[in-house]
Amino acid sequence: MIEKFWKIDEKYYFCNMDIIDVEQRVARAEELFNSGYNCCQSVVLAFADIIGLQPTLAATVSAPFGGGMGRLREVCGAVSGMTMVAGFLSPCPTADDPAAKKANYALVQHFAEQFRAQNGAIVCRTLLGLDHAKDNPTPSPRTAEYYKKRPCGMLVGDAARIVAEYLIQNHNINNTKL
Repeated sequence: MIEKFWKIDEKYYFCNMDIIDVEQRVARAEELFNSGYNCCQSVVLAFADIIGLQPTLAATVSAPFGGGMGRLREVCGAVSGMTMVAGFLSPCPTADDPAAKKANYALVQHFAEQFRAQNGAIVCRTLLGLDHAKDNPTPSPRTAEYYKKRPCGMLVGDAARIVAEYLIQNHNINNTKL
């Protein structure tokens, strides 16, 4: 069981992670993306309660990784979001702990391999079928047409599923509807 207390706006919140609803996490990540958050933010925010980050901080630190790192179209933001969550699930907070670093890198590689197996790539431009390396830094307007032509909502859902299933398999958490 993972238990955490965290403070938001002078209130303490409790997170009991005996149970997790995979579909709820997937839906939450997709909902966040469809409400305007970028791909990385959507994944990190879907697990902010588990990793103990206040939502504002989670959105702030993950924002630059959207669009394959600031619309450079490199590593998919959903993969970057899983990587950020991995930093909390398998932390390496000191420079002199090679075992922790190895465990962290192994988890990142596991997440990336799962994502690649499901989607064929982990690079944003490849996933989007783009023929150029970077875009103008101005984000695309979030219109109905934008959501129709982009697989990003589905990709953040895939990333959330990978993380949630990892939690169930590796942290004695039950897959239960909350």
